[in-house]
Order: sequence, then structure tokens, then C-alpha cells
Amino acid sequence: MKLDHRLRFDTFVTGSSNRLAVAAAKAVADAPGVLYNPLFVYGASGLGKTHLMHAVGHSARDKQPSLAVEYVALDDYMEEFHQALQGGRLDTFKKRYESTGVLLLDDVQFLTGRAEVQGELLRLFNVLQGRGTQIVMTSDRPPDEIADVADRLLTRLTGGLIVDVGIPDYETRVAILQKLQGERVLRFRDGVLEELARVDFSNIRELQGGLNRLLAHQGMSDAAIGVADVRRLVSGRATPLATQSHFADDARSRRPADYDTFMQEVATAVVEQVEEWRVRLADAAARWRAEGISVAVLERALQLREAPDVEGLLATFGAAVEYLRDLGRQGSAADTGLSGNAIFRDPERVKEAHALVQQAVSSIEPPPRPEPSLLFDTLHEGLANQLALRAARAVVESPGTQFVPLVITGPAGSGRTHLLHAIGNAMIANGVQTVACVTAAAFAEQLITALREGAVEKWRARYRNAGALLLDDIEAVAGKERTQDELFHLFNALQSAGRQVVLTSSIPPNQLATLEDRLRTRFAQGLIVELGSPDASQRAILIGRCFAATHTSVTDNVVVQIAERPARSIGEVLAAVRRLQAAAALAGAPVTSAFVTAELDGAATPRRGLKHQMGDPENFVHRWPDPGARLMEDCD
Repeated sequence: MKLDHRLRFDTFVTGSSNRLAVAAAKAVADAPGVLYNPLFVYGASGLGKTHLMHAVGHSARDKQPSLAVEYVALDDYMEEFHQALQGGRLDTFKKRYESTGVLLLDDVQFLTGRAEVQGELLRLFNVLQGRGTQIVMTSDRPPDEIADVADRLLTRLTGGLIVDVGIPDYETRVAILQKLQGERVLRFRDGVLEELARVDFSNIRELQGGLNRLLAHQGMSDAAIGVADVRRLVSGRATPLATQSHFADDARSRRPADYDTFMQEVATAVVEQVEEWRVRLADAAARWRAEGISVAVLERALQLREAPDVEGLLATFGAAVEYLRDLGRQGSAADTGLSGNAIFRDPERVKEAHALVQQAVSSIEPPPRPEPSLLFDTLHEGLANQLALRAARAVVESPGTQFVPLVITGPAGSGRTHLLHAIGNAMIANGVQTVACVTAAAFAEQLITALREGAVEKWRARYRNAGALLLDDIEAVAGKERTQDELFHLFNALQSAGRQVVLTSSIPPNQLATLEDRLRTRFAQGLIVELGSPDASQRAILIGRCFAATHTSVTDNVVVQIAERPARSIGEVLAAVRRLQAAAALAGAPVTSAFVTAELDGAATPRRGLKHQMGDPENFVHRWPDPGARLMEDCD
């Protein structure tokens, strides 16, 4: 996997809870394999372990541009291992990891019960440490608390330096908030960040989520947030907001690397003459050749009379190899016939490889799309949904740059499914390719089907290639271990690629008892917004639209009368309107104020026998003239 460009030492805040870990990480980055090998960093989810690991990789590579740095989560390593075993490519797999200069292995707590993988890791560690290659590992617990690990491997895990990262103290939390705020356009009054730092968050991701919530409120209000507002806003109570939005000012653009220009860069690197270093170039060529990579470009460079820009050439070559590996993984996921294809080992054929993968990906069955009739146009903004609507429009305007994920919570019938689909349709209208919109229950069922049919890689490719993921009713993954594991890796892949993730739930993620901590902390780092019960003005607009959709004539007074009745959800409002429509049709009477009172509060109005005219009244109640007339009804 690629290193995340955002996760560096200069974006990491050092405090008393992580000072030793940071010092050790910088030491191994400065001199890989010399001091602490392996370096084992442990701590709860959301405290910065992965950030430190990526920072080591970036720093080591900055000092030695040609250094091969390999970052991989243990689950991904296991998946690659089994694919190589099944595809008869185990030697290539081994050579790849044996030739790395720094190995960064994330989430090693999942070694439990993986005897075959433990054996391969033990062999790899012996090879790497024998060569003085630096190994860095992270876990949510110390090595001796990882269950069912072979003694010989445990000896390797504990053979270097073991450091922990803890919950940051108050001063560190303030510093983190100040650094995060520095990346944004908006600023708070004095004391606001300090007050937010006093809130009892369990990790840094939750702290970041709290800051996002304050930024969302202040970005939509003409009045600056004060210290007294912090705890109320973080707790999620709805407040009136002004109409002006500054979200666009806070967007950050991302530009992917253009690998189509690879050969031009190589040509430039070859002709630039800096210093003579044939031995280094020959060593690099031998190392890549041992991994099965075509090194014709490097061999041609060796034929030059004077040395090329060795640093630039090797850095460009290494980037192309890494990109080809990513393409190879995507290609084999989309079409198992592409597994092991030589085109993914030839840096001079990057453009061809990219086209081949695009063709394979285009043949994959696309993921479910949002319902076309559920749009922003049919949503009415009120106090109960104001923040959620503004945040939704912000992620549509700049997907993947501000709130990843955006989590929309609310009771059944609050309109969260409608809003989710509206976000998806707006993204499609803005040009986002392949917006996946699916319920969490369907997501889990699709995984089960893929497991049964041996098509997990193709199922993964459906979602990992999506431009955005919209997942409805996230509580449905609670208690489903494999589904949560797949979702964890999918979320990481999409976030790393700068793609938007939007989730809905009937309750906040931190209240889902059987949701894994690693998912809970990632969901908390975005923005969580709540949808409340619709106010009277929202209900009136919905009621008027509902009557108009079935060409039922009612007065404004009748609409207001119905709207002022208490309702806990949009579903209750629509149910009352349907009941009135059906009763009026059966009785052959207009919907008047007296009719509403009699039907909803008093004795039922006598019905005339109109079944022969209307057909089954049950069907009349539930059949809408067109999909657009569903309005804000959702399937909560």
C-alpha cells in the first residue's frame, strides 16, 4: 500500500503520552536497522500509531529516495500471501518483501490463530533482520497479550524496543486542535479550542470529530461560536443557523500522480548528469530483477558513458513499480485471469497496464446506485435538519476533502435515507463516477454471496473502485465480524484515495455496542450530524405536496391543522395523510377540517361501498402515481 502523504512527523503533535514513541520512530527513520529493530508501537485505536508508522516511512525515504519502503496492514499481507500461494507465485511474493529496506506492518494483533502466516512472518523476519532491514509494527496491545502466537515469533516481536502511545493530555489536545484548525480557513474565538480539549473524548479521532462539528456550525453561522456553546454543540443539539455557508472556502483539492508521463520522466532522468554511481544503479537493477521486474530502462542507463541522475531515476522507477503493483491488485480483483500478468512487472508499459485494468474494471457489475427520485429539491430545510443539509451539500461540493466520513443519525422516519440518496444523486450530477449506495444489511448479504461463490475479490473491486460510498443503516453490521473487517479495509482504501464516505444510523456509532473500536474511532473522526423530528413548517410542506401528488384538493387551514398534530417522524405524517386520502375516497367526501377531526381524533366517517370503483383500498393507499411522489418517505 502507498504511504499517506498527510501522515508525516511535521503533522504529528508530540506530547507526554507519545513522546517516547515519537523519539523512537524518528531514530529508526534516521538510521533504519541500526538502533531499535524491530520497533513495536502499541496503543488503543485512534491514538496515532498508523500516523507514526507512515511518518517513519516518509522520513526514511526523504533521506534515502531509492530506499524501498513497504507499508502493509497485516490483513492485506495475509490476503496477498494466500493469493500468491493459490496462484503459484509464492517465490515472487517472498522476494518482494525480502528486498524491502523498511517494512511497516500495521495491526499485528490479528496474528491470533494464523499459524501459516505466523510461520511465513517468522521466516521473513529472520531474513530481514539478518540483513539489517528495519521492521516497525503496530498493535492495539503489547506483544505478550496477543493470543495464540508461536513462542519463536513472539521472541522476534519482543526483541527490539516496545513503546506505547496513550490518550493525549489536555495540553497536547489543545496543540492537536490548533494544528488541525491551522489546516482550515475558519477560526474560533479565544478559549473555544481549550474548552473543546476539556471534553472527555477517548481518542484523537473523536477529538477531530468534535472539531469538525464546531467548524460545521461556525461555517454556517454569521455569529462566532463562543466558549459557552462548545459542549452544547458537541453534544448534538439542533440550533438555528444562518443561510450563509463558507464550506467551499475550506475545501482542499487533491491531484493524483500522472503515471502516463513515466517514460518522459525516465528519459529526462537518464540524460541528466549529476554524478557517477554505476555500482548503486547495478545493485538496484539486480534487486528489481530478482523480484521479476523488467529493468531494461536501468540497463540502458548503465550503458551511458556518464552517470545519469541516479536519485531521480531510481525514485521514478520505484514509483512506477509501486503503481504497477496497485494496478496488478486491481486487475486481479476484477479478473483473476490477470493475476501474474507480465505487464504489471514492466515499468515501460504503465500506460498499457492502466488501460488493461480500466477495461477489466469496467466489466465488473457496478454497485447499487442511489434512487433517482430522492433529490435535494424535495427536502425542506428546517431546524431539525439544517446542519445535516448544509453538511450534505458541503460534501457534494467537495467530496473527500472535509468530512470523511459524514455520519447522519436520526430516528426512523426522520428522512436520513432520503438525504443519503439525495447526496448520491447530487454527486452523480456533479460528475462523480460510480456512486455506491447500499444498505449495510445488503452489503453484508452481498459479502456472504461472494464468499459462497468464491468471488470475494470481484465483490471488493465493486466498492473499492467506487468514487463514493453511501452506506445506509450502519447498525446492521454490528456483530458481523467479517463484514466489519471488510468495511474497515474498504474505508481505509477509500479515505486514502480521497473519496467520500457517508453513513447513516439510527443511533450514533459510539453507542453501537458490537461495533469494533477500529471502525468506531474512524467514524468518529469525520462529522456526525443528527436529524430530529420535523417541525410544523416542514410537516405542512410535506402534507401539501402529498395531497398535490394524488390530486386531492385541500385548503391551507386543513394542511395547517394536520401539520400541528404531534408527529415523531415523517413516516407518521405521511401515514396520517394516506389515511385521510383513503377515507375520503371511500366516503366520497372532501378532506375538510371536520373530516380530519372525525377521522384522526373521533369516530370514523361512514364509508360508501366504492371498492368496485377503486379496486382494493389497500392498494390504493400504497400505490403512488409516480416515484417522485414518494417525497421524503424512506425505508427506515
